[in-house]
Amino acid sequence: MNIKLIAVDMDGTFLDDKKNYHQKWFKQLYAVMKAKGVHFVVASGNQYYKLKTIFEDIQDELAYVAENGAYVIDGTEVLFTGEIAPDQVKLIVEKLGQYEEISAVMCGVNGAYVLESASNEFYELMCRYYPRLEKVSTFGQVKDQIFKFSLITPDLAAGGVDKYLPLLMEELKGVVDPVTSGHQCIDLIIPGCHKASGLERLLKRYGVRPDECAAFGDSSNDIEMLKLCKYSYAMENASPEVKAIVNYHTVSNNQHGVLHEISLLLGEPSLLENIEEGKLTAEKQN
Repeated sequence: MNIKLIAVDMDGTFLDDKKNYHQKWFKQLYAVMKAKGVHFVVASGNQYYKLKTIFEDIQDELAYVAENGAYVIDGTEVLFTGEIAPDQVKLIVEKLGQYEEISAVMCGVNGAYVLESASNEFYELMCRYYPRLEKVSTFGQVKDQIFKFSLITPDLAAGGVDKYLPLLMEELKGVVDPVTSGHQCIDLIIPGCHKASGLERLLKRYGVRPDECAAFGDSSNDIEMLKLCKYSYAMENASPEVKAIVNYHTVSNNQHGVLHEISLLLGEPSLLENIEEGKLTAEKQN
């Protein structure tokens, strides 16, 4: 097994349910990755500026496939920025206006935007995911290159994702691709612009083949990436559609499934023994 790149989703995959990870274990694995020339790629639907805060000490050494592939960065170099055409942005905003019960974030290069009419609860929740978040009176006033919308649907009792996903897929067909991203959320992404397309840009840059890559995920927005990589892993907590298309399965995000498998992929079983014997104690992420 000759692994040259490892791509990981964040929420529900690399991070546990409290948004933490085993930092000491990861630091040891990252040192091995650097020594062996293995690239570590953060692949997430989250904002790039949020993802950087997760890996503060090494944030400028990593590669990022952020915003579900719409924003690709290698170290500090921006490789790709997607764009939803302004007329299509206007159409999306009009369609979303039909659903007052859906809360939306509009995502662009310079930051993310929520309406001033949104609830304080929604705004405070989004601040956790978008360090650069601005309130605006209308989405139409925003002057930015837009590449994604993130939506929170009502809870399951009100239909949730199962109700709104097919509606949005029909109404926005050919404009954006609605995909689930976990926790009753839907992302509206540029057609053909997903985690796999972002990862392919990095593979070309590095001269790495898909059969030399491992990827980890849990939600439908990970599927293209998981299909691309030979060593594809679904978390125990992954959705059924993700579990159905991967080549391997691992334990849940709360059991450090990603770090467990990376230890094996890198040929470092001694790190697993240290965990089992309590020689590595988990640190809480700041």
